Amino acid sequence: MAKYKIALENIRLYGYHGATENERELGQRFEIDVEITADLSEAVKADDMKKTVNYEAVFKLVESEVVNERYHLLEAMADKIARDVLKEFGALEVLVRIRKPSVPIAGAIDHVEVEVVQTA
Repeated sequence: MAKYKIALENIRLYGYHGATENERELGQRFEIDVEITADLSEAVKADDMKKTVNYEAVFKLVESEVVNERYHLLEAMADKIARDVLKEFGALEVLVRIRKPSVPIAGAIDHVEVEVVQTA
């Protein structure tokens, strides 16, 4: 069995997530990476798009979760996205990484990032 990886990198979406009430009311930008490992041998053999992972559908799933839901923890949001992608697309493994560039702490920081890996 061959393993193939499909990655959507730096998806930028606006959502209402965070530990503070202010973050959940005002919202902010989030950056999301999704890496999907799957056995795409049949898709490759047949050169058939219907047998591979539709990355536009993955994008829409991530977009729906980030835009329409609300989470206190980035970890919870990342875990939900990973489990949904795993289930929807028959992947072997899904890695989700979420970055929050605007962190409400007193200090200089580029971003906070969480990562989760779910396996079938």
